[in-house]
Amino acid sequence: MTRIAVCAPATPITRDHADAAERLVESEFPEHSIHFHEQCFKSSGHFAGTDLERLEALVELANDPQYDAVWFAKGGYGSNRIAEAAIARMNAAARAKTYVGFSDMGYLLAALYRNGIGQPVHGSMPVSARSERGREAVRRVLRWFSGDGSGLEPSLDGSKPAVAFNLITLAMLTNTPMMPDLTGHVVMVEEVSEHLYSVDRLFFHLANTLPRVAGLRLGAVSDVPENYVEFGQEAEEIAKFWCDRAGILYLGRAEIGHTASNRIVPFGLASPSTAG
Repeated sequence: MTRIAVCAPATPITRDHADAAERLVESEFPEHSIHFHEQCFKSSGHFAGTDLERLEALVELANDPQYDAVWFAKGGYGSNRIAEAAIARMNAAARAKTYVGFSDMGYLLAALYRNGIGQPVHGSMPVSARSERGREAVRRVLRWFSGDGSGLEPSLDGSKPAVAFNLITLAMLTNTPMMPDLTGHVVMVEEVSEHLYSVDRLFFHLANTLPRVAGLRLGAVSDVPENYVEFGQEAEEIAKFWCDRAGILYLGRAEIGHTASNRIVPFGLASPSTAG
């Protein structure tokens, strides 16, 4: 059994979201248990409670030895505001856990990875459990918790360490105390709801700040807003342009992103499942 605890380090979910995830686990994955912290349902402006409330919930669950994994409830801006303080308070139990999320949760995944705390994992989150397409994304993670590697990103072959990030999150992480050393890594990036000129701007930044990575893969670039004039390059052309300019090996596409087909990417060199 994997004992999963859920908190919301950025934005809140509703009790309906939690109920849907709990029903899914109970009906299809009885080998697991899932617990939602009350903080998930709090609201303080944009956030799921104040910075202190979100910090305390994360540290409480991370440090509690009764849980094997911390699954972040939802993305949305905000986890960067508490990530460093949370890392500083994590204990030995926190170092034995698996942490799953993506999008804005990349700030936490990066900080955990940099500090060698647990197994950070790019994967879909419980907020998606209310729709059939979303449930399949959630099932993918729950199967992985059971040791089923079928939901892993297909390009993972164990030969090189890998990470996966939302593009803007990775760009914001560079040159901060949360940024891990990605030398020799395959870096996968995806983006949502950004104009293509913004995607280009983010690649410009990363091309000038990433270390000597093993290569880059591009995931989904979805829900691109319509601009008053076409940018002139599609997302993959942008990625190839900046990789070529920076001398980064472009490795092709990855099946990650803000879509129902979002695949799982354990950070580093990981076995198909490292959860309890």
